[in-house]
Amino acid sequence: MKVISEFKAFVLRGSVIDLAVGVIIGAAFGKIVTSLVDNILNPVLGLFLGKMDMKGLYLALDGKAYATLEEAEKVKAPLLKYGLFLQNILDFVIIAFVIFI
Repeated sequence: MKVISEFKAFVLRGSVIDLAVGVIIGAAFGKIVTSLVDNILNPVLGLFLGKMDMKGLYLALDGKAYATLEEAEKVKAPLLKYGLFLQNILDFVIIAFVIFI
């Protein structure tokens, strides 16, 4: 039972609880930033870039042309979805900037 009492002492230390709270708040903040990028920043950027949706940017690796990303996914074409990658980079930059501040 010594292991259980040591584990209980470890868990109840302030730093472990602070870390757990930080992880939970960080996860919630990540969702907020993702929503900000998806629902506010990307539409504004898309408007300035000629009504383009960043999520829809892709390159079909099979050499064929598809009208939309959904059409390419429907036929299970191999895709390089660089629009989604750019969106995730934007998410990361915003979170990293907030942490830096």
